[in-house]
Amino acid sequence: CRYTTILKPSLHQPIKHPPTPHKMSDTEEPKAKKQKLSKKERKKSIGGDDKEETSADAPSYEERCEAINILASPLASKKSTKKAHKLVRKATQSKSLRRGVKELVKGLRKGDKGIAILAGDVFPIDVMSHLPILLEEHNVPYLFVPSKRDLGAAACTKRPTSCVLVKDKKVDKELFDLLVEEAKAYDPNSKN
Repeated sequence: CRYTTILKPSLHQPIKHPPTPHKMSDTEEPKAKKQKLSKKERKKSIGGDDKEETSADAPSYEERCEAINILASPLASKKSTKKAHKLVRKATQSKSLRRGVKELVKGLRKGDKGIAILAGDVFPIDVMSHLPILLEEHNVPYLFVPSKRDLGAAACTKRPTSCVLVKDKKVDKELFDLLVEEAKAYDPNSKN
């Protein structure tokens, strides 16, 4: 028992006394205190410094496409996915981006135009099943990319992002127009 228990006769409640401290002998050395590591040192010790390992562990485009849901069409090609992520990154830096379902819907209500980029691996589907119809009603082109993690990383957030709305053509006009053309080429009625 770590604490010695003594019963007090009048109250019948135990009183706990702390253990006596350990006294060091002359031959013992004091324990070394742990030093706090900076963030950079922690990353190096964990192994977050090696980019080769992380790229090898990351799933390929084809593996990501296997995890998409049934609503994800038009799905961007591998090349277009990279371009979409590049556009999102530039839009984040110029602060012309709306992240997430709530913000995207709020932006549409306020009349924001641009291109919506949606993640194809969002489950449950009900979270964003209303977005394609809403975007078509507002004449906003949209495109699906396979991974919400990659979309979140491109939007400079630590969390996965299910959808973003790139508001301006000012970001990168060529890239913006290229993705809009690809999104508008999709006819949602062709599946029926």
